[in-house]
Amino acid sequence: MTHPRLSLNQATIKYAPLDDALRVTADAGYSSIGLWREPVQEVGLAEAVKMVEGSGLRVSSMCRGGFFTLPEGPARRAAIDDNRRAIDETAAVGAPTLVLVAGGLVDGSRDLIGARSLVTDAVGELAEYAREAGVTLAIEALHPMYASDRAVISTLGQALDIAEQFDPEAVGVVVDTFHIWWDPQVLEQIARAGSTGRIASYQVCDWATPIAADALLSRHYPGDGVIDFGSLTDAVMATGYTGDIEVEIFNQPIWDSAWPDVARRTAEAFDAVVAPHLDPVATPVSAG
Repeated sequence: MTHPRLSLNQATIKYAPLDDALRVTADAGYSSIGLWREPVQEVGLAEAVKMVEGSGLRVSSMCRGGFFTLPEGPARRAAIDDNRRAIDETAAVGAPTLVLVAGGLVDGSRDLIGARSLVTDAVGELAEYAREAGVTLAIEALHPMYASDRAVISTLGQALDIAEQFDPEAVGVVVDTFHIWWDPQVLEQIARAGSTGRIASYQVCDWATPIAADALLSRHYPGDGVIDFGSLTDAVMATGYTGDIEVEIFNQPIWDSAWPDVARRTAEAFDAVVAPHLDPVATPVSAG
């Protein structure tokens, strides 16, 4: 059995269809999996729900919603509607949290502040819908190298500035080590998030250089890079966070590896550098 708080994010075994992802995760001794919308949609939501129920696994999160940085018009309305569907899918599979990636700069614009305002407005439109569905919208800050094309929210503090405008049951944040390890304010911001119950998800993977040609694919197994998982995990645990902890890796050689080997290697890495900072007898409780 793996650590009871470890969840395998489906992106770590990216090419596995939903049924295989569930089987591999359960066979490797995990209790929890983080799902992505695309594999769920490939089989249809009703069938996905049956698969999840038959797997015996918890679903720690659904990824992803967001991409809100569109000016008002049909494209923005379509994005908001798609996020409502994402909330419905998240609730249906029993996940407490929908991860939000904000979106990059508006096409043809350099207005970073204005783009962040578009994100805030979109979260405001969706917060009550999410709360009524029993889903927490989790704003994920991405490393600044992704600010132009993926996420204008680059720090945990910026994510909290948005989340704190809404009910904590409806809007929280993701603490993702890959994206925020570099931030000199990270420990203070983790404490801030915990003080109002805003940590909806804790995700771990490592940072190593050189960065891959495709910067999106530069995540590594915990312990294979430079991140201090001890200080970050201690800070998250000090807030009283009791949810699952996901390992989410985007890395082409890992994606090309056999799925059972990846699941095993992930658990070994987690046990080596994250688990020593957890209560060994704690029972995971939904963060949402």
